[in-house]
Amino acid sequence: MTLEEALTHGKQMLMEAGIEEADLDAWYLMEYVGKFDKGYYYLHSQEEMDVEKQQEYETFLRKRGERIPLQYITGYQSFMGLNFKVNSNVLIPRQDTEILVEAALGVLRPGMKVLDLCTGSGCIMISLMHMAKEIVGVGSDISKQALIVAKENAKANGVEVEWIRSDLFLSLTGVYDVIVANPPYIPTGVIDTLMPEVRDFEPRAALDGMENGLYFYEKIVAESGSYLKSGGYLMFEIGHDQGEAVSALMKQAGYEQVRVIRDLAGLNRVVCGRKE
Repeated sequence: MTLEEALTHGKQMLMEAGIEEADLDAWYLMEYVGKFDKGYYYLHSQEEMDVEKQQEYETFLRKRGERIPLQYITGYQSFMGLNFKVNSNVLIPRQDTEILVEAALGVLRPGMKVLDLCTGSGCIMISLMHMAKEIVGVGSDISKQALIVAKENAKANGVEVEWIRSDLFLSLTGVYDVIVANPPYIPTGVIDTLMPEVRDFEPRAALDGMENGLYFYEKIVAESGSYLKSGGYLMFEIGHDQGEAVSALMKQAGYEQVRVIRDLAGLNRVVCGRKE
């Protein structure tokens, strides 16, 4: 089977499995297995594909056909121009979350101390450490397995972060200039309606925002004042329909300059405010 024939076969397999972006995913898996780019492919598309690589490609196609997320098959995801290791212990970093990173970068100054709650893969904290010079970073998560992934990602991306296992603020001390968080925010009853890649494979604990999706925002807003310096910032990623509710929570807790930031699709994505 030539490379072209293998790719055509891969697209067909994924289409029959109902994968929405079958063409794209078939190519990404081909690229991952072959360790080549499109330039190489177009020059060598009529050459025979190595039998072992063909078998490996077939295995990965079957996994994708079972709705295992592409990123859990390849083991990585790009975020803010950096590569992050991912597995089923962490959420897959999404482009929407880059809006939170960009918002935080807008207020960070050298010497500031930043806390990333519910850090997961560490993509938010590591991106901030990589792009904002001379800041001190702390990332926390309740999941021991997630912190293992975050530590590996920090090392791979050449930054030093203090990682702490904690149920929100429970095991944390000190005060911070900026607190960022992408907490679980999907209402429990909605999770089973999500696409299979998310519903069946991403860690439910990192998705489940309890009955109304606001549980973790309520807890973080209520407790954050004790961990923020005067004039410090609290910044959240939110679900597209949670801007008003999270803004209200922050205003009621005394936060000033509360605002909602939209993502590239025009949907509410980040809420941030400043402690008095």
